Amino acid sequence: MSRRAPGERIGTGARLADGQWHRLHPATPVLKGGIALVAIVGVIIVNLRDLFINIIIGGGDSGGEEYDPLVWIYEHEFAGLILLAILGGVLLFVGGFYVSWRMHTFRITEELVEVRSGILFRTNRRGRLDRIQGINLTRPFLARLFGAARLEITVAGQNANVQLAYLGSAAADELRREILLLASGSQSSAVETTAAGGVIGQRVTELFAPERDPNVAPPESVVNMHLGRVIGSLLLSGFTVIILGGIIALTVVTATTREPYFLFGFVPGIIGMSGYYISRFTRSLRYSIAGTPDGIRVGFGLLSTSNETLPPGRIHAVQVNQPLLWRAAGWWEIKVNRASNSSASGAGGQANTTILPVGNLTDTRRVLELVLPGLVDPAAIDLLIRGMLSKGGDDGFTNSPRRARIIRWFSWKRNGFAIVPGAVMFRRGAIWRELVVVPQARLQSLGMHQGPLLRRLHLASLTVHTVAGPVVARLGAIDAADAVAAFAAIERAAVSSADADTSHRWRSSVPSAVDGDPEHTEPSQAGRR
Repeated sequence: MSRRAPGERIGTGARLADGQWHRLHPATPVLKGGIALVAIVGVIIVNLRDLFINIIIGGGDSGGEEYDPLVWIYEHEFAGLILLAILGGVLLFVGGFYVSWRMHTFRITEELVEVRSGILFRTNRRGRLDRIQGINLTRPFLARLFGAARLEITVAGQNANVQLAYLGSAAADELRREILLLASGSQSSAVETTAAGGVIGQRVTELFAPERDPNVAPPESVVNMHLGRVIGSLLLSGFTVIILGGIIALTVVTATTREPYFLFGFVPGIIGMSGYYISRFTRSLRYSIAGTPDGIRVGFGLLSTSNETLPPGRIHAVQVNQPLLWRAAGWWEIKVNRASNSSASGAGGQANTTILPVGNLTDTRRVLELVLPGLVDPAAIDLLIRGMLSKGGDDGFTNSPRRARIIRWFSWKRNGFAIVPGAVMFRRGAIWRELVVVPQARLQSLGMHQGPLLRRLHLASLTVHTVAGPVVARLGAIDAADAVAAFAAIERAAVSSADADTSHRWRSSVPSAVDGDPEHTEPSQAGRR
């Protein structure tokens, strides 16, 4: 295995996962500190504009008024010293970021990813490859101009992520591939990639192609996001309903009190709401989701792009929901629970937990087949679809009894559960439809609750505990006898599924890639459509 000096520049075809220490992209000091430096210089120039105008076109006597401090410095010939001090501060600022870059190194071994950083106070972060929950490759617009990208390895645990900001764009693609190969239990091999067209051609390619290597992820997404559907889903969302209610209430208050000053208090809210809509909208632009041999690849973004790979077995719960206003259009949203979240989230963590922002029934089914590879049986998929669309009754789910209508006025017919090979399904809600699916191998614990009211009605509630996230796998108001039977059945199925689970080393049982080409590797179940 070849050794690389810490100061050697990272090239496109360089092996970064060779166990040796490497440095980040040379433009990292500019991307991290250059923007702040430009802002500081801009503030100085703005404050000096009056002085510059006075020097260039001349100025009259101040008429005995107190001098501006900058004018006083100039007239007493301290300007040279001040400029030298500013220049020294800028050099110190730039030098600090340069030294920080020199001291920031990383290495990838067969067991972990390790990062060392800090000048006076040294830090050392390590993430085990067998605990990787996903790899997020983000290309902010400014970084894309420099041919750089930010790679974040999300690891199970609180604040356990390891971030490499920034790497060369091609090097980041290769490193993601190498880390996934090592984490999967397969032997990695070097792949040399060549960029044609020179530096300018390479930058243009990176700006218009968020996925550089079409062999790593299929170029075709299983879902095509339509612009009209995205706009419609935002306008018909529950957030819009809340906004309309607030506008009506504000109008009534203003008309009643005849005080227009209440309208000024709504201005910050308008700004905040605009930011929410913009974040949700841009999150859905150029959206793509596809299966790969190393898991699910989710991408989005226009100017700044993000592509995250979720290895098999890293999704702990799935929720399919449909707001009332979406029902006429037949739209659905899919959210997931993961053991760790990337810091590159937006719109309330949507970038990490919302796998499908909006889609019709066909899109939803395709995405569910990706995120729930254990439910490949057509009968299980059909049961899942019935769980989304059915109004209740004899549809394969064990539903709440009629006496539960006292506490589930509208939804007692739909409120139910189903146990299929590999997963547990909870269905609830008649106005806001929800279906929660928990893979049995990801189940952490199981709880059953019966309060005084539920005990009197011979009802109980079941809770399947997973990692924290937006999905809550809880079902209330079901028959007590059915809850006891389900508790025992889910317990047995969870133990059996956990013993048979090998998703933490998803490539260990299949042949490794030939000459590093993933097309010669038998894809895992997560990569099949």
